[in-house]
Amino acid sequence: MPDNTATISALVVSYNTREMTLRCLRALLADLEGISSEVFVVDNASSDGSAEAIRGEFPRVNLIANQRNIGFGAANNQAMREAKCRFFLLLNSDAFPEQGAIGTLVKYLEANPRVAAVGPRLVHADGSLQVSCFPFPTPLRAWLENLWVPKALPHSNRLGDYRKWGHDAERKVDWVIGACLLVRRKAYEQVGGFDERFFMYAEESDWQRRMRDAGWEIAFTPVARVTHLGGASGATDKPTINRHFFQSLDYYELKHHGPLGLMAVRGAMILGSLLRLPLWAGVLALMPKRRHVAAAKLKLLSWLVWRQATHWKIQELGAS
Repeated sequence: MPDNTATISALVVSYNTREMTLRCLRALLADLEGISSEVFVVDNASSDGSAEAIRGEFPRVNLIANQRNIGFGAANNQAMREAKCRFFLLLNSDAFPEQGAIGTLVKYLEANPRVAAVGPRLVHADGSLQVSCFPFPTPLRAWLENLWVPKALPHSNRLGDYRKWGHDAERKVDWVIGACLLVRRKAYEQVGGFDERFFMYAEESDWQRRMRDAGWEIAFTPVARVTHLGGASGATDKPTINRHFFQSLDYYELKHHGPLGLMAVRGAMILGSLLRLPLWAGVLALMPKRRHVAAAKLKLLSWLVWRQATHWKIQELGAS
């Protein structure tokens, strides 16, 4: 049963990030000091000894050790079903809250009862800004981005994409990435948890869209700061990452915009890739210092044209 007096249920999903997960838990527990809380770690069948290390150093953490990798959303759902507090803190294993960050997020939700979820200012390891707020994916947005419209009008509230915004003021946004996200239990109870048909990627935008559709707001505050390394669980496996990313995007568009919406997004991405291919070919030919980057871009764009034009097994979309 929920405990209305306890404040934070912190949820960390781990997959082959043992040392970073331990570092994350140290930072998390230090920042939770003085806050009524419980901590869950869901380990998705790591092969690097993560579960054993967590048990050894943090015996009071609630560890759920899965026998297989069930994905980010499903793992968080496991912990949320057991969590008892008023707020859920979703924290990536490669994210490290600065002192006072979690308390600041709690105060924001307590002061803004219509906000379902709030995200902090994320920074890279060197302290530079990490863009963490984005507009919801739509067919129109796909066409605008592939025709460079947001780059031409970066400060437009309707056409921009938050990338040129300094993330230096509180504001309501479409969605924030799930590296660190404080979520109100009442919103979770209303809309449910993550859609587990997303194995990884797009699950947090889908979740926050469902919150927005139910009448809640999503917010960002720069007062809370969290260092986020990014991509730690599979940073070197680019083909698998790309496959999951575009599969999840397919499912998101099909779910929220139907087959015609998915077709429109595919068309936009094919056109955008075809427009960019000759530009990167020019970089490859004329800029020796950037040939490695250009070659990788050409490979990705060529694969994307092929993939978006030929991969139409709709029944497989969203499968892991």
